[in-house]
Amino acid sequence: MYRSYRPPETLADAPTLPSPASGGGLGRWWGARICQTQGRQVLAAALLLLVAVLMPGNARAQDQGAAAHDAALAALASGNYDRIREGVDQLVISGDPRAADMLGALQAGKLYVGPGQALFIKTETGVAAADTGAPAPEVAATALKPVRLNNPVRNAVAAALGGLRLFSSDPALRLQAAESVFQSRDPDSLPALDRALAKETDPAVKERLQQARAASVLFAPDTPPEDRLAAIAVLRERGDLAARSLLANAAAEKQPDLVAAASSAAIAAIDSRLQLWSIAQNLYYGFSLGSVLLLAAAGLAITFGVMGVINMAHGEMVMSGAYVTFVVQQAMRSYLPEFYAANLFVAVPAAFLVAGLIGIAIERSLIRWLYGRPLETLLATWGLSLVLQQAVRSIFGANNRDVDTPSWMSGVTHLGGLTLTWNRMYIILFAILVLAALAAVLRFTSFGLRMRAVTQNRRMAAAMGIRTPWIDALTFGLGSGVAGMAGVALSQIDNVSPNLGQSYIIDSFMVVVFGGVGNLWGAALGALSLGVLNKFLEPYAGAVLGKIFVLILLILFIQGRPRGLFPLKGRAVEA
Repeated sequence: MYRSYRPPETLADAPTLPSPASGGGLGRWWGARICQTQGRQVLAAALLLLVAVLMPGNARAQDQGAAAHDAALAALASGNYDRIREGVDQLVISGDPRAADMLGALQAGKLYVGPGQALFIKTETGVAAADTGAPAPEVAATALKPVRLNNPVRNAVAAALGGLRLFSSDPALRLQAAESVFQSRDPDSLPALDRALAKETDPAVKERLQQARAASVLFAPDTPPEDRLAAIAVLRERGDLAARSLLANAAAEKQPDLVAAASSAAIAAIDSRLQLWSIAQNLYYGFSLGSVLLLAAAGLAITFGVMGVINMAHGEMVMSGAYVTFVVQQAMRSYLPEFYAANLFVAVPAAFLVAGLIGIAIERSLIRWLYGRPLETLLATWGLSLVLQQAVRSIFGANNRDVDTPSWMSGVTHLGGLTLTWNRMYIILFAILVLAALAAVLRFTSFGLRMRAVTQNRRMAAAMGIRTPWIDALTFGLGSGVAGMAGVALSQIDNVSPNLGQSYIIDSFMVVVFGGVGNLWGAALGALSLGVLNKFLEPYAGAVLGKIFVLILLILFIQGRPRGLFPLKGRAVEA
């Protein structure tokens, strides 16, 4: 009879070989020994066979990855645009951990081909091998040629980098990657987008991933109409120029009637929204330009209103403030580098003092001899402006000077469809503070009281014991100091050169005449009005014709209101 076999539960329960002395005899023991030996041989053969089956698969996978990596590097070094695009795709497939670094260098124009068709990356410290990242000091920079780029290659690189960075631990990198995929609208990125959406927890990144997925779905060849409609709704919600461009490109292709109608409606809605944002953007640009004009014209409004002097050298006071900013930055970089980030807080009072002292010196040495002679004053100050420009050229040179923008003033922020630059936002705030400070000086100080008295009736103020010559000198110094502070602000948005002030002197006079001579609030309203009008005219007439048109409108306005918007009583009026 045959008994069923039950495997032993423990090693102690396993059957042991009978010994020759156990009663089984030598033949039985030898047969069992042979059977066990054959079983072990069979088991060993099976294990060897399994290893032989599995190992070639892993080796083949590694060989395929290495082959894709080598083919990618060869294609990138080939110099042929089509092959370079293929190399980008192969580099992603290869799974190389340095793929993102190499593609980022290619996108930044820092990937080079060296001797032997090897790839190198230019860094701040020298040259490094692209595939390993190891420094390569033996490679001469003259022996390197940049990897060629065109628009299709750039699009392929952007899409590849987007796919690689979608799963980064940094939300900023994931947001940038999602935007890159959105711009590339590559349907092949849909699986990666779906995986990234399933894992994403950041709301901003998730929204951008949904937009990137909508762009890819819209251009996928076999997308059902209901998915296209959902994608159009997402792009319509985004509502910027990039979304409109995608919708316009999709509408140009053959689409079902329902999808085509949805695309047209979405484009119309985006156009209406963009028009409103364009108006808001022009208002912001107008306020920004108006704040610059206000800073340049505030000092002129004071001197022109109190003294009746047409100071054509006022622009050079603005220029002096910009060069004081340059000198302060150079000094702090050399002697106080730990406080360099606060250089503008030192430059503002320094520019006020330097420009104010120059203004007092000009009034005491030149202007006071020409009161009541406007033509001679105009010619004298115009000649003085040329002298000051040449003096700056002799000291600092004729070339533009680099003035750094602090990190806290750099960059942009987005508010809906508005693009707001931090430097101009700070300049608007600075103009408001300067205007408030000037108004406080004129309203609440004894100097402001005396200055207003001289403005209204010079002879009566002199009869009351006010030293009008010193009021003239201090007023001229105050106006020049404010112009110097304007130069600090302008150094952050304009070129610092000897001709800086000439760009703003005519506009400053227009602001003063339009707002009312000697009236700060009139100057503020005039600066904002002219700034906004300029920015709304520029898209239609251009910058030069726009300014000519503004000048014609100002001439017509003066014909009806020769004393400006908010006229004051003063010496010029009484005369």
